[in-house]
Amino acid sequence: MNNNSSSQLQTTPLPTREGQGGESSLYTILVFSENLAGILNQVTAVFTRRQINIESLNVCASSTPGVHKYTITCYCTEEMVKVLKAQIEKRIDVLQARYYTDEEIFLQETSLLKISAPAVMENPEVCRIVRHHGARIVEVNPTYAAVEKTGTTEEILSLFDALNRLGVVRQFARSGRICITRGTREELDDYLEEREKEKKWTLLPAPPL
Repeated sequence: MNNNSSSQLQTTPLPTREGQGGESSLYTILVFSENLAGILNQVTAVFTRRQINIESLNVCASSTPGVHKYTITCYCTEEMVKVLKAQIEKRIDVLQARYYTDEEIFLQETSLLKISAPAVMENPEVCRIVRHHGARIVEVNPTYAAVEKTGTTEEILSLFDALNRLGVVRQFARSGRICITRGTREELDDYLEEREKEKKWTLLPAPPL
């Protein structure tokens, strides 16, 4: 998994990469599981065994009570992402796994930048850049100012690059992507409804002989 720092960031994110087995694209994998300890290790182990690097990982409660949602991004081929999905779904406590391209989901990230407070006061260009990128200053003290920006990866990196060229960035953190699908319903809900129907069907008493 990447540990992002200002020195490691790419100024121009690439939608594809050349890797083993052909051209790799960025995929977002959504995993739904029971809220139990140890599942995260099981899921990440699937990537480790196949030497696939996780670009970002976000874990949170889902809209379904008792179910957690994992949002994972990685570069790989479509053939490999199908393998990853199948292997993740083999985990006992995983309810469902799906993969998407960026065109199939609505995605956002949140970032925080710590910038030099004296630089903010002395250089009006800093505030102009913050406004131009639709970011906001959420805290100011004599030592530093904290800037918050929510948007796409490209928008966040554009803000970082602009401020970093001025030499005012002291710290930078990104949440990793979160997303929702463009369908009208959560796919997991459809799956759980079907599973419940099957369970009721299997519990029906056998017809008399």
